[in-house]
Amino acid sequence: MKKIKLIGLTLLTLSVAATVHAEEKRYISDELSTWVRSGPSNDYRLVGTLNAGEEVELLQTNDATKYAQIRDSTGRTTWIPLAQLSEQPSLRTRVPQLEQQVKELTDKLANIDGSWNQRTAEMQKKVAGSDGAINNLKNENQKLKNELVVAQKKVSAANVQLDDKQRTIIMQWFMYGGGVAGVGLLLGLLLPHMVPSRKKKDRWMN
Repeated sequence: MKKIKLIGLTLLTLSVAATVHAEEKRYISDELSTWVRSGPSNDYRLVGTLNAGEEVELLQTNDATKYAQIRDSTGRTTWIPLAQLSEQPSLRTRVPQLEQQVKELTDKLANIDGSWNQRTAEMQKKVAGSDGAINNLKNENQKLKNELVVAQKKVSAANVQLDDKQRTIIMQWFMYGGGVAGVGLLLGLLLPHMVPSRKKKDRWMN
């Protein structure tokens, strides 16, 4: 009879000590498996196991025994030590997610590398085209310079020829002028002698 009363008091104490929670997600710690019990202490019988990383719902906790009441994916309600629950998904769940994230990031990096390589190739192509245009302009400029030098030489030669012709014309005018002056001088010297001789002849005839 005393044993029955003692068990009743224990159950009452445990029920008072239990803290009720709104249903929250929890995850079984990263071990191979963990045992679950029918009540909130090691004194209760084992009723099964849960796999590591399995998602469960937290129903309530018992602060005295550090146990938590949970509901698993099958709807079964059991108790498990609080230390074997985690607020974070297990590594078994997170590793595939991390691997997927790594794959996505790797793909993005590959796309970035490809896009960067394409842009670099386009820029190099543009630079090469600019270099070609610059070289063409340089060649055209040099060609124009050469043509300018040739034109300047032709102008210089034409100026020399013009100067020679001008000097020739001037010399010719000097020669013509000198000839005219010489003829005039000669006539001036001869005419006085020719005129008196005619007067003397006229006098002798008279």
